[in-house]
Amino acid sequence: MASGGLKNILASAITQGVAEARARIFGHVLNPTGQRSAHKILRKKLIGEKVAAWYPYDIKKDDPLVMAEEENLRLSKLEMLKRRGKGPPKKGQGRRAAKRNK
Repeated sequence: MASGGLKNILASAITQGVAEARARIFGHVLNPTGQRSAHKILRKKLIGEKVAAWYPYDIKKDDPLVMAEEENLRLSKLEMLKRRGKGPPKKGQGRRAAKRNK
């Protein structure tokens, strides 16, 4: 009777040793208890570089001359709208204040 128990103990030790060796050789993570772990998520490649490579490089952000020209265009358009009376209202005289006074 004791020999059957010894056989089972020996067989389980051998299979455990083989599983550990296999995991070490092939780079697997050994999880004998079957608990959940984040290893599956962590072993995936990071996608940040692929996402960043999808969008083209924007030279406007680095060149101060381009930024200054865009600001000048914005200010000139705003000036033109103000002369026509279509510019933004002064502070405190917008749509919400007009609704409050009715």
